[in-house]
Amino acid sequence: MNGEQMAYFLANIIDDKKGHDIVILNMQGISVMADYFIICHGNSEKQVQAIARGLKEGAQEQQIEVKRMEGFDQARWVLVDLGDVIAHIFHKEERDYYKLEKLWGDAPTLSLESKMS
Repeated sequence: MNGEQMAYFLANIIDDKKGHDIVILNMQGISVMADYFIICHGNSEKQVQAIARGLKEGAQEQQIEVKRMEGFDQARWVLVDLGDVIAHIFHKEERDYYKLEKLWGDAPTLSLESKMS
């Protein structure tokens, strides 16, 4: 599974967990941290944790290594590092505050409608 396929796979998991406003940013040539960022939010700490847990379980089922997960206990901004893809799962209030999409506004956005089913 290449980075783009992984990003869509993970976005589908987020969608299944009712994550809101899912955005995939193509970070190739922009950031050395990862090729793709996924940004989404949940409306409660429990939902943020459920999304993060779902990503971890789905990745493990596909033998995708979860390199690191940070922020799970507080569930305000959970970062899930999967190598080529980093998922940022925010609580809605934190997402509104940090505006990560605007910070990386020069990154192309991948279309979810054409790939997610």
